[in-house]
Amino acid sequence: MTNKILWNPPISLIEDSNIFEFQNIINHKYNLSIKKYSELYKWSISNIDDFWEEIWDYSKIVYSHPYTEVIKSTDNIWETTWFIDSKLNYAENLLRYKNDSIAIYFFGENQLRSQITFNELYNNVAKVAFSFKEMGIKKGDRVAGFMPNMPEAVIAMLATASIGAIWSSCSPDFGIDGVLDRFSQINPKLIISSDGYYYKGKEISCTNKLNKITDSLDSVEKVIIANYINSGESNWSELLNNNQTDISFEQVDFSHPLYIMYSSGTTGKPKSIVHSVGGTLLQHYKEHLLHVNLKKNDKIFYFTTCGWMMWNWLVSSLSIGASIVLYDGNPFFPNNESLLKIMDDLDINIFGTSAKYIASLESLDIRPNQFKFTSLKSILSTGSVLSPDSYEYVYKNWKKTVQLSSISGGTDIISCFALGNPILPVHKNELQCIGLGMSIKSYDNNMNHELNRKGELVCDKPFPSMPVGFWKDNNNAKYINAYFKYFPNVWRHGDYIMINSHGGVTIYGRSDATLNPGGVRIGTSEIYQIVEQHHKVENSVAVGQNISGDERILLFLKLKDSEILTELLIDEIKILIKNNCSPRHIPAFIMQVKDIPYTINGKKIEIAIKHIIHNKEVPNIESISNPECLEEYKTKAGKLPL
Repeated sequence: MTNKILWNPPISLIEDSNIFEFQNIINHKYNLSIKKYSELYKWSISNIDDFWEEIWDYSKIVYSHPYTEVIKSTDNIWETTWFIDSKLNYAENLLRYKNDSIAIYFFGENQLRSQITFNELYNNVAKVAFSFKEMGIKKGDRVAGFMPNMPEAVIAMLATASIGAIWSSCSPDFGIDGVLDRFSQINPKLIISSDGYYYKGKEISCTNKLNKITDSLDSVEKVIIANYINSGESNWSELLNNNQTDISFEQVDFSHPLYIMYSSGTTGKPKSIVHSVGGTLLQHYKEHLLHVNLKKNDKIFYFTTCGWMMWNWLVSSLSIGASIVLYDGNPFFPNNESLLKIMDDLDINIFGTSAKYIASLESLDIRPNQFKFTSLKSILSTGSVLSPDSYEYVYKNWKKTVQLSSISGGTDIISCFALGNPILPVHKNELQCIGLGMSIKSYDNNMNHELNRKGELVCDKPFPSMPVGFWKDNNNAKYINAYFKYFPNVWRHGDYIMINSHGGVTIYGRSDATLNPGGVRIGTSEIYQIVEQHHKVENSVAVGQNISGDERILLFLKLKDSEILTELLIDEIKILIKNNCSPRHIPAFIMQVKDIPYTINGKKIEIAIKHIIHNKEVPNIESISNPECLEEYKTKAGKLPL
C-alpha cells in the first residue's frame, strides 16, 4: 500500500534545486541520462569513488593539497581511507565567507538577542585561536565545551578546529557524573564553559558543577568562562584581548580527528566516537547542499543543545554561506508560541526540531499557521520517529507548501542515512529517501535484503563519515564490536526499518528495543503510531518483559490532562492495536504513568525501562532528562503477576 502524498515539489523548485543542478553535472560529465532520483542514487552507490569526488568538486572544498586517490579500500570496511594525501582544515571551510552578512543569530530564553556577521565571526575566531596557541593548545589536543547553545560555543569550536585540535562538548544540563563519564575518557587540556544558563525562566549557575568537574580532571590546565547570566565570573574577554586579525589554519589529513562525540550511553558507558575533519565536512556538504537544498543567505535553525550531533550538523551550514540560528532554553517559555514567534519574526527558511516538539505543539492545540512563516521552505524532524498524526498536523496547521523532512542517522555517523529530498514528494509516515552515497539495506538475520519488509538497517559499503574509531580503543576492538559484529564487515546501525518500492523509508525504532513476543519481531513505533492517535493518550512507551522463557509486551501510557486509565479505555486501546497492527502487538498489560523517560536530546528511552523492570541498574542515568520517573515503572511492573 502506498502512503498518502502530502506534498509534491513544484517544477520551479525542482529545476532551481541544487540536486537538480548536480544531476545535470553528472549526466553531462559521464554521458548519462539520469532523470529520477532513484537513478541518481543507484549511480551514487555503484560508483562510490566517482560520486564522492563529484561531491568534493561540487561543494568547492577549500584545501591546500590535492588528493591523489579518492578511496583506498581494504578487506575490512572500517579501515577504508578517503582522499589520500589531501590537506585541509574544517574551520577554514566554515569561515570561507568574509562579508557583512549575518553568520549567527542568537536568541536566549532570557530575551537576550545578538547577531554576528561573517567578518565578525572570522575576527573573533582569529583572536581566540591565537589565545589558545598562547596557552599551549596544539594539534591533537582536546578542548572540551560545557556550554549552552550560544555564539561563544561556535567560536571556541572553530578556534579549536583551526589549530587542528579536537573539540568535544556536553550541554550544561548534564549532571556531573554524566560529564565526567565523557570527558574523563579524553583528557581535555582546556575547558570552555559559561557562568550559567536559563531554563523555564530560572537562572542556573554552572559554577559549583564546573568546579567539581575540573577538580576531577587532572588533565585540565585552563578553564575559560563565558558570560551569560552576568555572574561576574567570566574571563572570556581575555581570549579577545589581542590584535590578531588573521588565522593560520593548520592543514591536516582528511582523516584527522575533528570531534569526539558520545553515544547516549543508555545501553552502557558512553562510547567516545571520533569523527574526522574531511568525513564530517564532505558528508555535511552533501546533505546541506543536495538534500536540504540549503542556499547561500538562507537562515537555518535546529532546536538542539551543544551535546547533540545536530548542533555540529547545524554549524556546518556556515560553509554554504547560510546564517545559522541558535536558540538556548525551553521552546515553550515564556509561552507555548515563543519559539514559533521568534522564527517567524526572523523569517526562517529551514526549521529543524524534534518529533517530540511537533507532537507537543499538536497536543497543546497550537496552530503555527497563526504566524506567516513567509520564507519557510522546509521543516526537519529527528530524534525519534515522526508519527503519522504529526505529518497531517504540519500540513493542516502549519504550512501546506512546506517540505516536511523526517531525517534519521545519528551521533555514530554525525549525519543521516535517510532524509529529505527537494525533488521528491512527501509521503505520510515516510522519510523521503536514502541519502546519496549511502548503500542502505534492510537485512533479515540471514543478511537477505528485501523491499517492503522490516529488517535491520545496515550499510554494506563504506562512506566518508564513518568514525575514525573510538578514543583509546586498542585495535578498534570496541568499534568493531559496536557496528560490525552482528553482520560481518557490514555496518549494523541498530535501527529497525523498511525500505519501500518507491524508495521511501519507515523507521520502526531501535532494534535493541524491538519487542519479540512469541518470536515475532515488532518495532515499538508500530504501537506508538496507533496508540497515540487516541484522543486521551498524550504519550506512550512499550517494552518487552522476559517471563517464563518468552517475552510479554508492557505498554505504559501518559494520558492527557486529568484522564484516568479505565478498563473501557484499556479495551479501546487493545482493539485499536489489534485492528491496526495485529493480535501479536496487543500488550499483556497496559498501565498509566505520570511521565515517559527521554534522553536530554529528546529520544524516548525504552532500554532504561527494560533495565529497571528486570531489576538491573540503568547505565548512564545522567543521559536521561527525567530519571525520577523510572521508579514508577519498577513499582508497577513489580506488581504484575508472573
